[in-house]
Amino acid sequence: MKIDGILDEEGWASARVLELNYEISPRENVVPPVRTEILITYSQTHLYFGFRCYDPEPAKIRAHYGERDRFSGDDWVAVEIDTYNDTRRAITLITTAAGVQIDGLSDAAGIKDYNWDMIYNTAARIQDWGYGVEVAIPFSSLRFQRTKGAQVWGLNAVRGYPREMNHQIWAQPYDRGNNCRVCQYMKIEGFEGASPGRNIEIDPTLTASRTDERAAFPEGGRSLRDQEAEAGLTARWGLTPNLVLSGTVNPDFSQVEADAAQLDINQPFALFYPERRPFFTEGLDFFRMPLNILYTRTMRDPRWGIKLTGKEGKNAVGAYALQDDITNLIFPGSQYSQSFTLRRPNTAGVLRYSRDLGKDSNLGVFASDREGGDYFNRVYGVDGHVRFGPKDEIVFQVLRSSTRYDASTAQGFGQPQGTFGDAALAAVFTHKTRYHQVDLEADDIGKDFRADLGYLPQVGFRRIAGQSMYTWIAKEKKWWSRFVLVNAAQYGLEYGGTLLVKSLDNTLAYTGIFQTTLTLGHSLSRQRYNGMEFDLSRFSLTAGVIPSGAFALTIGSSFGDGLDYINTRRGGKTSLGTQLIYNLGTHWSI
Repeated sequence: MKIDGILDEEGWASARVLELNYEISPRENVVPPVRTEILITYSQTHLYFGFRCYDPEPAKIRAHYGERDRFSGDDWVAVEIDTYNDTRRAITLITTAAGVQIDGLSDAAGIKDYNWDMIYNTAARIQDWGYGVEVAIPFSSLRFQRTKGAQVWGLNAVRGYPREMNHQIWAQPYDRGNNCRVCQYMKIEGFEGASPGRNIEIDPTLTASRTDERAAFPEGGRSLRDQEAEAGLTARWGLTPNLVLSGTVNPDFSQVEADAAQLDINQPFALFYPERRPFFTEGLDFFRMPLNILYTRTMRDPRWGIKLTGKEGKNAVGAYALQDDITNLIFPGSQYSQSFTLRRPNTAGVLRYSRDLGKDSNLGVFASDREGGDYFNRVYGVDGHVRFGPKDEIVFQVLRSSTRYDASTAQGFGQPQGTFGDAALAAVFTHKTRYHQVDLEADDIGKDFRADLGYLPQVGFRRIAGQSMYTWIAKEKKWWSRFVLVNAAQYGLEYGGTLLVKSLDNTLAYTGIFQTTLTLGHSLSRQRYNGMEFDLSRFSLTAGVIPSGAFALTIGSSFGDGLDYINTRRGGKTSLGTQLIYNLGTHWSI
């Protein structure tokens, strides 16, 4: 196969051909406005997908080059593949009409994480009948079950067709009342003899940095404060089709991003940053849990690490060990958190095991340990995801921690002396129908619970919350395609019974012609901070329009009350953000 988007190779003549016959958005399961074919075939080493996206007006196809994993409003196609056929997870591979790749992992409900990347090849070509797309996936990049005969996989094929409305077209009908998106994929059978081969991937890196600093500001000259250069290596070896061993030496954030800027002004809790280092994103789906007790960005400067992830039958496992040159700590509280870095190494280990129960439920156990010198933090517990048919599900997790800080750290940050511990509980119930979804959540996080390998900056509270979302969908082509009304409320108490927060949020969102969006929201809350209670009211307004492939405009604003956490007082807070994108041809944009 020559991957060029033309689909004229001999191999496509014998490929299986399916049509995408259902528009699932903005209207439900109706005949789509355009015709789309997906072609499926494979060789001994690769899985191939081809798309023929017919278009009555090829000049209106939206195709622009852009960054990987960034949606740009262009035409696109996607394949979603459940290689284990267990309806728990899937990989999502999106290709735009310019051949740009957007890849990620999705859970059973279809919630996607685009921080994960896979090695594969794509190409797209606009022609006089529309555009074609070719996707070549090495079997070495996939995980799948070991079988002597044919593989059975779940597959979803999707086309995005953005014109006056943003149409999404599927190969099979979509039931909005089913809370499991992956369960609705079609089944494909075949791939006899498919093998990942040796499946060895080696990624060497070299990173360098230099920091200069002004001795006096602003007139003083700059002087060297720090400079360093470091080589690193990440490797991946597929022991079997479904079991992967990974290793790393000196992984660095600069491998994948120069900077991840966030505004930390007037923020009571530690900021959250996404993880993109390949060693940590490998097998990320095996470590997903209701509470964020595994946050790999806390491991800032690892010397080395080794990881094993995979699934055999109904059993999934993820485990790794590593040594970090520094120890990042978040000291959580009920109203704010503090951060600190110990200039000492630590060794950390994580084990996550889950077993499928029935058709689409699972039960898991988790354990983690990090220690260095007089310090240690250990967390262990159980979690589960239980589906009661297609409309109802519950997700829960119960944990226990044991922690000890060295005497100076404990005294300096007001932490308990000696060994201490506590428990954490979280549960979410979801009921979903075609138009209506209800979520009920309960959290109980003990004040001495610590998850130092995770991101849990708030502890010492009990909270209940609920959300109702109702969706109106246009049955015919109109000036509007969808209205969504969301009502949410929460009530939280500190340990001891003191009010922490109670709030009511209401949002109405509109989607319509020319891909116009409009969202109106209001939040009314009573919050307690630093011994004082505040009544706060805020409004928000966001509007956007994408009238053509060349132009997009978004305006967002919010105004009302806000807390000044530094001085413990109520103030006025206003924000305004705008984004205007203008594409000049395929390559240039402003």
